[in-house]
Amino acid sequence: MTEFHDEGRTYRLAITVATRYLDTDSNPADERYAFSYTIHIRNECDVPARLLGRHWVITDAVGDVREVSGEGVVGQQPWLRPGEEYTYTSGAVLPTPIGTMYGSYRMLADDGTHFEAPVPPFTLCVPHSLH
Repeated sequence: MTEFHDEGRTYRLAITVATRYLDTDSNPADERYAFSYTIHIRNECDVPARLLGRHWVITDAVGDVREVSGEGVVGQQPWLRPGEEYTYTSGAVLPTPIGTMYGSYRMLADDGTHFEAPVPPFTLCVPHSLH
């Protein structure tokens, strides 16, 4: 759960992430490991809000960091009423079999409040790579 407080009002999003290794899109001999991640967002605010943009920090197993920012997610800027949910799937390609991602969504509530909704770190991992 992510929360932002402004002038006595709380802006809350519940965000969950599920990841998957994409064996058919990967080529370990070429240091190409493809992953998908599915993110589920639930607006737990008492006001509608629109997801304007995203920012990701992607780190591979050797510590190389790449940052990605852009408008919306998968070409959309979903508007969520209180209690509404939005799910999307996207992907990342790493040069190592293990990596991490974290980031945030730039949000605009219908009352005019801008807030950042952090997405906690999650792991991208080829099955059986971690003990």
